[in-house]
Amino acid sequence: MRLAAGAYAIWWLALAIHPYDRSDWLLENVLVLALFGLLAGMRRWFRFSNASLMLILLFLALHTLGSHYTYSEVPYDQWWQSLTGHTLNSVLGWQRNNYDRVVHFSYGLLLAYPIREFFLRIVEVRGFWAYFLPLDFTLSTSALYELVEWAAATLFGGDLGVQYLGTQGDIWDAHKDMGLAALGALLAMLVIAALTASLRRDFAWEWSQQMKKPGAAD
Repeated sequence: MRLAAGAYAIWWLALAIHPYDRSDWLLENVLVLALFGLLAGMRRWFRFSNASLMLILLFLALHTLGSHYTYSEVPYDQWWQSLTGHTLNSVLGWQRNNYDRVVHFSYGLLLAYPIREFFLRIVEVRGFWAYFLPLDFTLSTSALYELVEWAAATLFGGDLGVQYLGTQGDIWDAHKDMGLAALGALLAMLVIAALTASLRRDFAWEWSQQMKKPGAAD
Protein backbone atom coordinates (compact mmCIF):
# COMPACT_ATOMS: atom_id res chain seq x y z
CA MET A 1 0.00 0.00 0.00
CA ARG A 2 2.89 2.36 0.76
CA LEU A 3 4.27 1.68 -2.72
CA ALA A 4 0.94 2.64 -4.29
CA ALA A 5 0.72 5.78 -2.13
CA GLY A 6 4.27 6.70 -3.10
CA ALA A 7 3.51 6.17 -6.79
CA TYR A 8 0.48 8.44 -6.49
CA ALA A 9 2.53 11.11 -4.70
CA ILE A 10 5.08 11.07 -7.54
CA TRP A 11 2.25 11.21 -10.10
CA TRP A 12 0.65 14.17 -8.31
CA LEU A 13 3.92 16.08 -7.97
CA ALA A 14 4.83 15.51 -11.63
CA LEU A 15 1.45 16.79 -12.81
CA ALA A 16 1.58 19.73 -10.39
CA ILE A 17 4.42 21.16 -12.51
CA HIS A 18 3.20 23.60 -15.14
CA PRO A 19 -0.48 22.63 -15.32
CA TYR A 20 -2.58 23.93 -18.21
CA ASP A 21 -4.19 26.52 -15.94
CA ARG A 22 -2.79 27.06 -12.44
CA SER A 23 -5.95 28.70 -11.09
CA ASP A 24 -8.15 25.84 -12.26
CA TRP A 25 -5.60 23.34 -10.93
CA LEU A 26 -5.79 24.95 -7.50
CA LEU A 27 -9.59 24.78 -7.50
CA GLU A 28 -9.58 21.14 -8.60
CA ASN A 29 -7.16 20.17 -5.84
CA VAL A 30 -9.00 21.77 -2.95
CA LEU A 31 -11.25 18.71 -2.61
CA VAL A 32 -8.27 16.36 -2.94
CA LEU A 33 -6.54 18.02 0.00
CA ALA A 34 -9.81 17.97 1.95
CA LEU A 35 -10.18 14.24 1.27
CA PHE A 36 -6.65 13.45 2.47
CA GLY A 37 -7.26 15.56 5.56
CA LEU A 38 -10.47 13.65 6.23
CA LEU A 39 -8.79 10.26 5.77
CA ALA A 40 -5.93 11.27 8.08
CA GLY A 41 -8.31 12.66 10.69
CA MET A 42 -10.55 9.59 10.82
CA ARG A 43 -7.74 7.02 10.78
CA ARG A 44 -7.72 6.73 14.57
CA TRP A 45 -11.24 5.30 14.62
CA PHE A 46 -11.78 4.07 11.08
CA ARG A 47 -9.43 2.68 8.47
CA PHE A 48 -10.28 1.50 4.98
CA SER A 49 -9.01 -1.82 3.71
CA ASN A 50 -6.10 -1.89 1.27
CA ALA A 51 -8.53 -2.74 -1.54
CA SER A 52 -10.58 0.38 -0.79
CA LEU A 53 -7.48 2.56 -0.51
CA MET A 54 -6.26 1.29 -3.90
CA LEU A 55 -9.62 2.18 -5.48
CA ILE A 56 -9.50 5.64 -3.90
CA LEU A 57 -5.95 6.23 -5.17
CA LEU A 58 -6.92 5.06 -8.67
CA PHE A 59 -9.80 7.53 -8.76
CA LEU A 60 -7.55 10.32 -7.47
CA ALA A 61 -4.98 9.48 -10.15
CA LEU A 62 -7.64 10.00 -12.83
CA HIS A 63 -8.68 13.25 -11.18
CA THR A 64 -5.06 14.43 -10.97
CA LEU A 65 -4.67 13.99 -14.73
CA GLY A 66 -7.86 15.95 -15.32
CA SER A 67 -6.77 18.77 -13.03
CA HIS A 68 -3.42 19.05 -14.83
CA TYR A 69 -4.92 19.61 -18.27
CA THR A 70 -8.38 20.82 -17.14
CA TYR A 71 -10.98 18.16 -17.77
CA SER A 72 -12.12 19.41 -21.15
CA GLU A 73 -8.56 19.53 -22.51
CA VAL A 74 -7.14 16.11 -21.56
CA PRO A 75 -5.54 14.98 -24.86
CA TYR A 76 -6.58 11.33 -24.72
CA ASP A 77 -7.66 11.52 -28.37
CA GLN A 78 -4.19 12.55 -29.51
CA TRP A 79 -2.59 9.84 -27.37
CA TRP A 80 -4.84 7.19 -28.85
CA GLN A 81 -4.23 8.44 -32.36
CA SER A 82 -0.46 8.31 -31.89
CA LEU A 83 -0.80 4.65 -30.88
CA THR A 84 -3.42 3.44 -33.36
CA GLY A 85 -3.53 5.98 -36.17
CA HIS A 86 -7.14 7.01 -35.47
CA THR A 87 -8.89 8.90 -32.70
CA LEU A 88 -10.70 7.25 -29.80
CA ASN A 89 -13.65 9.61 -30.27
CA SER A 90 -14.15 8.30 -33.82
CA VAL A 91 -14.11 4.72 -32.54
CA LEU A 92 -16.63 5.38 -29.77
CA GLY A 93 -18.73 7.89 -31.70
CA TRP A 94 -18.08 10.72 -29.25
CA GLN A 95 -18.48 14.33 -30.39
CA ARG A 96 -16.74 16.03 -27.44
CA ASN A 97 -13.89 15.52 -25.00
CA ASN A 98 -15.48 13.01 -22.63
CA TYR A 99 -12.71 12.65 -20.08
CA ASP A 100 -14.87 14.39 -17.48
CA ARG A 101 -17.68 11.91 -18.13
CA VAL A 102 -15.25 9.00 -17.69
CA VAL A 103 -14.12 10.36 -14.32
CA HIS A 104 -17.69 10.93 -13.10
CA PHE A 105 -18.50 7.33 -14.06
CA SER A 106 -15.32 6.23 -12.27
CA TYR A 107 -16.41 8.09 -9.15
CA GLY A 108 -19.32 5.70 -8.78
CA LEU A 109 -17.52 2.62 -10.09
CA LEU A 110 -14.36 2.97 -7.99
CA LEU A 111 -15.63 4.60 -4.80
CA ALA A 112 -18.85 2.64 -4.24
CA TYR A 113 -16.89 -0.19 -2.62
CA PRO A 114 -15.08 2.05 -0.08
CA ILE A 115 -18.39 3.81 0.64
CA ARG A 116 -20.05 0.43 1.24
CA GLU A 117 -17.20 -0.54 3.54
CA PHE A 118 -17.82 2.63 5.55
CA PHE A 119 -21.55 1.94 5.90
CA LEU A 120 -20.95 -1.67 6.92
CA ARG A 121 -18.62 -0.58 9.70
CA ILE A 122 -20.19 2.63 10.99
CA VAL A 123 -23.93 2.11 10.35
CA GLU A 124 -23.72 -1.71 10.48
CA VAL A 125 -26.18 -2.14 7.62
CA ARG A 126 -26.77 -5.51 6.03
CA GLY A 127 -28.72 -6.97 3.12
CA PHE A 128 -30.44 -4.59 0.71
CA TRP A 129 -29.30 -1.43 2.53
CA ALA A 130 -25.65 -2.43 2.28
CA TYR A 131 -26.02 -2.10 -1.51
CA PHE A 132 -28.56 0.71 -1.76
CA LEU A 133 -26.91 3.22 0.60
CA PRO A 134 -23.62 3.43 -1.39
CA LEU A 135 -25.68 4.14 -4.51
CA ASP A 136 -27.74 6.74 -2.65
CA PHE A 137 -24.60 8.35 -1.22
CA THR A 138 -23.02 8.50 -4.68
CA LEU A 139 -26.06 10.28 -6.09
CA SER A 140 -26.30 12.76 -3.23
CA THR A 141 -22.60 13.65 -3.24
CA SER A 142 -22.64 13.96 -7.04
CA ALA A 143 -25.48 16.45 -6.76
CA LEU A 144 -23.61 18.29 -4.01
CA TYR A 145 -20.50 18.48 -6.18
CA GLU A 146 -22.49 19.94 -9.08
CA LEU A 147 -23.80 22.61 -6.70
CA VAL A 148 -20.24 23.34 -5.57
CA GLU A 149 -19.17 23.65 -9.21
CA TRP A 150 -22.03 26.05 -9.91
CA ALA A 151 -21.19 28.16 -6.84
CA ALA A 152 -17.48 28.27 -7.71
CA ALA A 153 -18.19 29.18 -11.34
CA THR A 154 -20.56 31.95 -10.21
CA LEU A 155 -18.06 33.25 -7.66
CA PHE A 156 -14.99 33.31 -9.90
CA GLY A 157 -16.70 33.81 -13.26
CA GLY A 158 -14.84 34.43 -16.52
CA ASP A 159 -12.61 31.84 -18.14
CA LEU A 160 -11.81 30.20 -14.80
CA GLY A 161 -15.49 29.55 -14.09
CA VAL A 162 -16.01 28.13 -17.57
CA GLN A 163 -12.96 25.85 -17.32
CA TYR A 164 -13.95 24.62 -13.87
CA LEU A 165 -17.47 23.77 -15.02
CA GLY A 166 -16.23 22.10 -18.21
CA THR A 167 -19.72 21.83 -19.72
CA GLN A 168 -18.39 22.31 -23.27
CA GLY A 169 -21.71 23.87 -24.23
CA ASP A 170 -23.87 20.97 -23.03
CA ILE A 171 -26.82 22.31 -21.01
CA TRP A 172 -27.43 18.82 -19.60
CA ASP A 173 -23.82 18.32 -18.52
CA ALA A 174 -24.56 18.25 -14.76
CA HIS A 175 -27.42 15.77 -15.23
CA LYS A 176 -25.29 13.45 -17.35
CA ASP A 177 -22.42 13.61 -14.86
CA MET A 178 -24.71 12.62 -11.99
CA GLY A 179 -26.31 9.89 -14.08
CA LEU A 180 -22.94 8.39 -15.00
CA ALA A 181 -21.77 8.43 -11.38
CA ALA A 182 -24.95 6.61 -10.39
CA LEU A 183 -24.49 4.10 -13.21
CA GLY A 184 -20.92 3.41 -12.09
CA ALA A 185 -22.05 2.84 -8.50
CA LEU A 186 -24.90 0.60 -9.65
CA LEU A 187 -22.54 -1.56 -11.70
CA ALA A 188 -20.11 -1.77 -8.78
CA MET A 189 -22.87 -2.89 -6.40
CA LEU A 190 -24.18 -5.47 -8.88
CA VAL A 191 -20.68 -6.91 -9.32
CA ILE A 192 -20.09 -7.00 -5.56
CA ALA A 193 -23.48 -8.63 -4.96
CA ALA A 194 -22.74 -11.26 -7.62
CA LEU A 195 -19.29 -12.01 -6.17
CA THR A 196 -20.64 -12.17 -2.63
CA ALA A 197 -23.35 -14.60 -3.70
CA SER A 198 -21.02 -16.82 -5.74
CA LEU A 199 -18.20 -16.92 -3.19
CA ARG A 200 -20.54 -16.86 -0.18
CA ARG A 201 -18.20 -14.35 1.40
CA ASP A 202 -18.55 -10.62 1.92
CA PHE A 203 -14.98 -9.31 2.17
CA ALA A 204 -16.06 -5.78 3.10
CA TRP A 205 -18.18 -7.14 5.97
CA GLU A 206 -15.32 -9.36 7.13
CA TRP A 207 -13.04 -6.31 7.16
CA SER A 208 -15.58 -4.31 9.15
CA GLN A 209 -15.76 -7.06 11.76
CA GLN A 210 -11.99 -7.33 11.92
CA MET A 211 -11.68 -3.58 12.51
CA LYS A 212 -13.98 -3.81 15.53
CA LYS A 213 -11.23 -5.59 17.44
CA PRO A 214 -9.42 -3.39 19.98
CA GLY A 215 -6.47 -1.57 18.45
CA ALA A 216 -7.29 -2.70 14.90
CA ALA A 217 -7.34 0.86 13.52
CA ASP A 218 -3.98 1.82 15.05
